[in-house]
Amino acid sequence: MKVKEVREPRLKTKKGKVHTKTTRRMRKIKISSGLFIAPSFLGVLAFFILPFLVVIYYSLVDNPINGSFVLFKNYSSILHNAAFMRAVKNTVMFSIVAVPLAVVLSLLLAIVLEAKLPFRSQFRTFFLSPMMVPVASIVLIWQVLFHYNGAVNDFLSVFGIDKIDWLKSEYAQVVVVVLFLWKNLGYNMILFMAALASIPKDILEVARLESATPFQTFFYIKIRYLSSTLLFVTIMSLINSFKVFREVYLLTGDYPYDTIYLLQHYMNNKFNALDYQALSSAAVLMSLVMIVIIGLLFVAENRFGKDVEG
Repeated sequence: MKVKEVREPRLKTKKGKVHTKTTRRMRKIKISSGLFIAPSFLGVLAFFILPFLVVIYYSLVDNPINGSFVLFKNYSSILHNAAFMRAVKNTVMFSIVAVPLAVVLSLLLAIVLEAKLPFRSQFRTFFLSPMMVPVASIVLIWQVLFHYNGAVNDFLSVFGIDKIDWLKSEYAQVVVVVLFLWKNLGYNMILFMAALASIPKDILEVARLESATPFQTFFYIKIRYLSSTLLFVTIMSLINSFKVFREVYLLTGDYPYDTIYLLQHYMNNKFNALDYQALSSAAVLMSLVMIVIIGLLFVAENRFGKDVEG
């Protein structure tokens, strides 16, 4: 004969009811949040993640039709390609020059405009105006300025300087750097101005009472509070330095002067030639380099701004 266990009925306390309601509410919030995020996640999956996986696949096969894996043969091939190495060298040199200039100059402009100067709003509008100009108009302006018979050469001729074919000489990259700075300084400047305005005033007041010099205040207080903004501006400037291809392409076409033959030119020409293996291998290598650089920037920012967050 089996003896049935007699269980005492559990008393539902008020505390238990509140806990159950809270759990249900949190579950509903998580479900609704997931539904709101789902379209964006599906968009990123369909238009970014899956295409990038396809690019990785193309970089590992001999051609998309046969699909025979050759592993790293395509990577080895482009690393021994003179055009690819020239494009990499030019892109690296351009980023090394343009990105630090974009960060430093925009920070200096933000510091200058932070002071109560006359016509401050007009200066701010002047530096933001390139953001409102379409790419085609920017190219037209630069063609007028830096053409062989353009405005810059006309101005230099006043001082007896011979004409320079700016876009077909060693000065071509200088023209592109100036174009990059003109286009991006205003946006970076506004970000730095917002970050400078958010620095606690009491800390700056304490530094002033402690007889700290402006140099010490800037490097020991302001720069530390600007670390996250510096990181963001540097990453955005680095990304924008790769986007300058649009303007260079419209100015000079598929095969520009050697010093401004960028990595995107190589990839665009390989796409036109339907050489998907070289194109995909170059894209994967560029992505890996970008991931490493951005990772190092995050590590530096975490180490530099840790005491400020604390």
